[in-house]
Amino acid sequence: MDKLSASPRIREALSSMKVESYLDAILHIPYRYEDFSLTPFKADYEDKERIVIYGKLASNVRVARFSHRDCTRFAFHATNGGFFNVEAWNRSYLGSFLKPGENYTLSGIYDKKRNVLSMLNLTKGEVSKEEALRPIYHLVDPIKQKSFQNLVAKAFEKVGMIETLVPEEFCHKYRLLDKKEALYRLHFPRNREDIRQGKRYLKYEEALLFELRCSLIRDLNKKIQKRRIVPIDREEVKSLIRNLDYKLTGDQKRALGEIINDMDGTSPMYRLLQGDVGSGKTLVAALACYANYTRGRQSALLAPTDTLARQHYENLTKLFEHTSVKVSLLTGAFKGSERQSVLDDLIEMQTDIVVGTHALFSKGVEYAALGLVVIDEQHKFGVNQRSALMGKGDDADLILMSATPIPRTLALTVFGDLDISTIREFPGGKRKVATSLLSTSDIKVQEKIKEAISSDHRVYIVAPEIESKANKGRHNSVKEVKALYERLYPGKVALLHGQMDAEAKQAALICFKMGISPILVATSLIEVGIDVKEANLMVVYEPTHFSLSSLHQLRGRIGRSGEEAEFLLLNDEEEENEKLKPLLESEDGFEIAEADLRLRGPGEVAGTRQAGLPDLAFSSILEDFKVFEAAREDAKAILLEKNNAAFDKIKEAAKEKMEDISLA
Repeated sequence: MDKLSASPRIREALSSMKVESYLDAILHIPYRYEDFSLTPFKADYEDKERIVIYGKLASNVRVARFSHRDCTRFAFHATNGGFFNVEAWNRSYLGSFLKPGENYTLSGIYDKKRNVLSMLNLTKGEVSKEEALRPIYHLVDPIKQKSFQNLVAKAFEKVGMIETLVPEEFCHKYRLLDKKEALYRLHFPRNREDIRQGKRYLKYEEALLFELRCSLIRDLNKKIQKRRIVPIDREEVKSLIRNLDYKLTGDQKRALGEIINDMDGTSPMYRLLQGDVGSGKTLVAALACYANYTRGRQSALLAPTDTLARQHYENLTKLFEHTSVKVSLLTGAFKGSERQSVLDDLIEMQTDIVVGTHALFSKGVEYAALGLVVIDEQHKFGVNQRSALMGKGDDADLILMSATPIPRTLALTVFGDLDISTIREFPGGKRKVATSLLSTSDIKVQEKIKEAISSDHRVYIVAPEIESKANKGRHNSVKEVKALYERLYPGKVALLHGQMDAEAKQAALICFKMGISPILVATSLIEVGIDVKEANLMVVYEPTHFSLSSLHQLRGRIGRSGEEAEFLLLNDEEEENEKLKPLLESEDGFEIAEADLRLRGPGEVAGTRQAGLPDLAFSSILEDFKVFEAAREDAKAILLEKNNAAFDKIKEAAKEKMEDISLA
């Protein structure tokens, strides 16, 4: 095989990008395009309009320096008669090569009020129509954009045919290009339509492969037969529910019914239990554990943090205190005889429900009769971790819990290999939490904190970082914020973050719950599972550092007693406030998750590739939802038809990567 480059340094850089062959180079598609198509001359451009002009630099370059940035300014005379004052922020290097009188093509955003063009990109000379759309690739040093495109051009000459995986009948049905032509147009577009058509093929192929994998995994899971089926004692479960101090909501009853029916089925259960913060998912999971107990099997509840595991343990112990259910705790902090005692109880069937962290699937942990695995905050665990835990039991059922709710139709795409139970109702009705956006210096903040403390309530103060990486004084680290609040409220502030050991975390939480330290300064570690009924105020610094879903989760930590609560977002960057609007306008976790999807994409909202969700290179589940819906129907047709060579080819391609998303 030809070497991609004569330079070892370039070959090493390409290898770090996973470009080892000419085909790899072709599959490394641009992530965006610079458009140097000239804007037709107008006497009056719109405010914020993006325009592209060609002409001469009409002045010397001047650089103005400010405290944190610099501004390069110059005058530009377009060949069609327009005259512009241009600003380029933090690009002082321009002064070293821009020459008055020389010709350039320049793109920028027009500020009508100031009659200034804020520069986006600039290139020397005039750009031909054929090269007006310039692909921009994710590259590493020392590879340059132009040299990589030259490599791609050479690759198209070398590779010959590129297999089109999508069956011909679907290419015809949707008027798709063949794969090689689609890729060529993405690398060498003549116009925007070339880019659109190139992406259409890649998006559909990706969606079809993903939907096929989900369907194949689902079918495989359904074919697995339990070797021993002991029915759940439903009357005993009903008796426990009747003795609760509260009534289940309709959604909780329905979800529990779906789970119990699955557990009584002939195939292992694979079910996602999703719902908004405070909707009562954990109670449903706890009742499922009790149902599992009535058939003589053990349950394991896996939590992502030591703090959450301990809280689940306390809640389950209290829930089952008048039953014969034995609940144990096992975390990484357990050592020596303490750990061995829990392990002995598990193998000797002296523990019915074990709650813990990653320790639950570690080496040496054995179960006498593991029948149910419950994974809380499922997106924080990888497929291999789930498999390791489920592998410790014969035909164990699985419940994945998620407090990042996703609209059901979207969830069917994201979690295509799972059955889904959704809880939308809230026990006792919705919480009363008022959300406000304030500046960090607003006097209301400290007034509300003082009011909360004086009425024996608790206050969460949240910051995005543990240590301040930059911009000292911007309140973006818990250590800085802790120091600030310790000065304001001496002896009343506790600290909680992920780098503290388990004992220190536990001590901080105990002091907070008891009111010894009524203010808890923390990272987003508290977004999951911390339940302090007295907490009725939360203050979040630098909220745009968090996703909307994370902020909604944080909001769910307050007002849990039914009293009115306040959620204060403190942000001094006004231009960023638009991102927070969905949170100010809605308390519906499903709506907020959808807004988050639009802002950030499904991978970030729902989890990562390791967590069993789609690793999408070309498509967005939200933006291309109709493509996925069509692909789901086409996948069904492909799986139903036998002895079709084209269908068999794409089925085999789907099977090759099934382990990326399989739960089994």
